[in-house]
Amino acid sequence: MSDHKAQETGALADRWRTNTHVPVMPAEVLELLGIRPGGTYVDATLGAGGHASLICAAVGAEGRVVGIDWDPDALRVAHGRLAEWGDRVVLRRGNFRDMGVILRGLGIRGVDGVLMDLGVSSLQLADTRRGFSFRGEGDLDMRMDPSLSLTAAQILNSAEMDELTSIFGQLGEIRRARALARAVIKRRQIAPLRTVADLAEVANEVLGGAGARRLHAATNVFRALRMTVNAELENLRAGLEEALRVLWPEGRLVVISFHSLEDRLVKDCFRRHEGRRMSLPEGGQRVVFDPPRVRILTRKPLIPRADELRMNPRARSAKLRAAERVENGA
Repeated sequence: MSDHKAQETGALADRWRTNTHVPVMPAEVLELLGIRPGGTYVDATLGAGGHASLICAAVGAEGRVVGIDWDPDALRVAHGRLAEWGDRVVLRRGNFRDMGVILRGLGIRGVDGVLMDLGVSSLQLADTRRGFSFRGEGDLDMRMDPSLSLTAAQILNSAEMDELTSIFGQLGEIRRARALARAVIKRRQIAPLRTVADLAEVANEVLGGAGARRLHAATNVFRALRMTVNAELENLRAGLEEALRVLWPEGRLVVISFHSLEDRLVKDCFRRHEGRRMSLPEGGQRVVFDPPRVRILTRKPLIPRADELRMNPRARSAKLRAAERVENGA
C-alpha cells in the first residue's frame, strides 16, 4: 500500500472511530444466522466490518466469511478491522446482486448464511465529502460506488418535473413531492445545485425544518436521491433472489432494513418463496403454484431492544427479517 493510500485509510478509520460504528442488532443477527462452526457465511454489506468480525469469531478456525461491499473506502477500513482473522475472511468489491458470480470466483458453490444490512453506513455518513448527509458540506455525489455514472447533482439538474416528483414521492414518501420538484427546477434555472447545502436549503424552504417532527425535512429528500443514484430497490430485489440461490438447504438469510420500502420488498420476497398452501376437503393441505423455497423465521420483523437504542440511537428504525432455505426449493 502506498503512503498516500495508507494515510487515506488511516483518516477513514479515524472518522469511523469518531462516529463509533456499532453493528445493529448483533445478538439477533448471530442467533438467526444459526452460525455453525466451520460454516461459510457472507456479509453482503460489509461496511466497516462490525458484523463480519462477530461472524468470524463465531465460525471458528475452520469457518470462512466472505465480505462484499461496492464501496472501496469501506473495504479499506474493513480490511484493517478484520486483519486479525487472517485467512478466515476474504473481502471482495461488488454489489450483492452479483453474489453468485463473486462466490463462484472463489470456488464456493454454496453458503450456510447471508447477511444483508441495508442502507447507508455510518462510515459513509461520516465522510461529509460524499454528500450522503444533509448536515455535511460536500458535493451532491451520493454514489456508494464511485464508478457509477450519475451523481445526485446530475439527476437534480437534468431530471424533468415528473421524474423528480416520482423520486421524491415514491422513494422519499414526501407528500409535497411536486412542490419540491418545482422548487428544484426553479432553483437550477438560477444556478445548478451542486452542494449538500444547496439541496438542504430548497428542502427547508418547501418542507420546513425539523420543527416538532422527529426527522428533519431533508432526511427523506436525501434518502430518495441516494436510492435513485444507487438503484437501491432494483439491486435489493435482485440481491434477495441471488442470496436464496447461493444458500445451501437449511442456510439462512438475515436482512436488516431501515425504512418501509426496503422492509416491504423483503417481506414480499419471503412470502412469495414460502409457497402457498390450499386446504383439501378431505383434510390436510397441498402446495399450489411454485414449491416453497424458504421457511420464514420472523413472522413479524424484530426491532432493536431498548438497551441497544440507548447505546446506538441510529438503530431506531431498524427492522430485521430472516428466512431459512428449505430442502425441496428449486
